[in-house]
Parts: sequence; structure tokens; C-alpha cells
Amino acid sequence: MKHFKFKIRGNQYNVDILKVEENEVTLEVNGTSYSVGIEREVKTSKTPTIVRKRLPDQEAPKPKPESSLKSVLAPLPGNIFKMLVSEGQQVKKGETLLIMEAMKMENNILSEFEGTVHNIKVKEGAAVLQNDLLLEIK
Repeated sequence: MKHFKFKIRGNQYNVDILKVEENEVTLEVNGTSYSVGIEREVKTSKTPTIVRKRLPDQEAPKPKPESSLKSVLAPLPGNIFKMLVSEGQQVKKGETLLIMEAMKMENNILSEFEGTVHNIKVKEGAAVLQNDLLLEIK
């Protein structure tokens, strides 16, 4: 049982909530019992979805079967924290290419290929979405 004191237009009211069942409340106001129907607002909680248009310079290239370039894509959305390679640099499979910050964690992006870094498509501090092109290895 909950007890409340209300002052309405200068009048003092002592209210005791005796019972709450579904949409009906039984209460006592200054010694008189009342049964009151209530309406409850149903709140729906939906997680917001962030939708961001792809910027023209971040569009993934069209796959070219005859091309010898291998793409390194962002595994998840985040920010480029530090570039560890430069264009023309030789890389080995498993070598760290860059560090990406996502969900307040630093993630090493490793090379899946052996070859030469041909094109770097992002700069330090750039925000990227999942599957954005980061760099190409020839």
C-alpha cells in the first residue's frame, strides 16, 4: 500500500493506493474508497538506425575479372586511426596495414595478400563504413 498527500486548490487529501489490477486501481481518499479505471500508454522501444549516404569518393569499385588488384575492405564501421603502409611498399600476408578504431577499440587490419600497395583510398582520421575500400594491393 502506498500513501500520498495531495494539496489541490488549498484542500489537503490523504490518498492510499490499496490495489492495482490491470487497468483498475482501488484507492482511498480521505477515508472514502474509490475504484478508478486507468489508461496506460504503451511505449514501444525501437533502436534507432543510422543511415548515411555513401560519399562519391568512397564507392567500392566495380569488380573487374581481368584486374590484378586485390581490394582491402573495412571489416566494420569506424575511423582510420593510423596508416602503417604507403603506396609502393611491399607487404606480406598477415602484415598490419593500418589501425582502425571501432567501438572504442583499436583493430589491426591485416593484409590477406602478398604484393605491393598500389592505391591507398583513405587517410588517417577518415570515417569509413563496413565494406568501404581502404586500399588496393597489386
